Amino acid sequence: MPGEDILTIPPRFIPSRWITDNYKMAWTLTTLPRFMLNSLILAGVSSVVRVITASMAAFALSFFEFRGRNVIFMLIMGTMMVPSDIVLVSNYHTVSRLGWINTYMGMMIVFFVSANNIFMMRQYYLTFSKDLKEASEVDGCGNIRFFCTILLPLSTPIITTIFISSFISTWNTYLWPMLVTNDNLMRTVQVGVTMLNFPEGSTYGPVMAASMIVLLPTLAVFVIFRRQIVGGIMGGAVKG
Repeated sequence: MPGEDILTIPPRFIPSRWITDNYKMAWTLTTLPRFMLNSLILAGVSSVVRVITASMAAFALSFFEFRGRNVIFMLIMGTMMVPSDIVLVSNYHTVSRLGWINTYMGMMIVFFVSANNIFMMRQYYLTFSKDLKEASEVDGCGNIRFFCTILLPLSTPIITTIFISSFISTWNTYLWPMLVTNDNLMRTVQVGVTMLNFPEGSTYGPVMAASMIVLLPTLAVFVIFRRQIVGGIMGGAVKG
């Protein structure tokens, strides 16, 4: 949309002419590609690690009998009632003491574990019969081999759901990456799009185009994998 159409009174919902100049400016005259790379690394690595931690914790809580198992599970669920803002200052202090300010690790560390994802994985694992693990033990299959070669392949729907939902939520996160980064080259898209500068000054067209570019990856992921997301969530809710 041309710049003169954006501030027109009354507003125009259909542009007078279609142009792509705003997208070209947003992509070439700013550090938006770097912001998107940072968000891609943050969301991708965090989602993979979250799948690993959730699946391993759920495996222990659903297939092993040990004292205090239910207590541990309830404690994990209890963390869901703690607002993330309460631990924001303590998390920042910890990351700062570790020297992780302006690093990918500092941005990612708080997204590695999710109580909600552990709950979803555990509920999904409970749909499997205990005989499955017992039969694997009779065949000489150890715990690690059972987990990696049998359980994980059978858990593809819920794993896909957790990965996609984690990717979308981490991609869209704003507050934490803003707190632990003060170098513009380490900013994520949600933070960076608010500080875009153009040679012409404050131009709404390129800023709106940049916002659209930022939205497209998560929108595409959701549209492509929406069936897997719904199927995985419903699968995790079968047994409670």
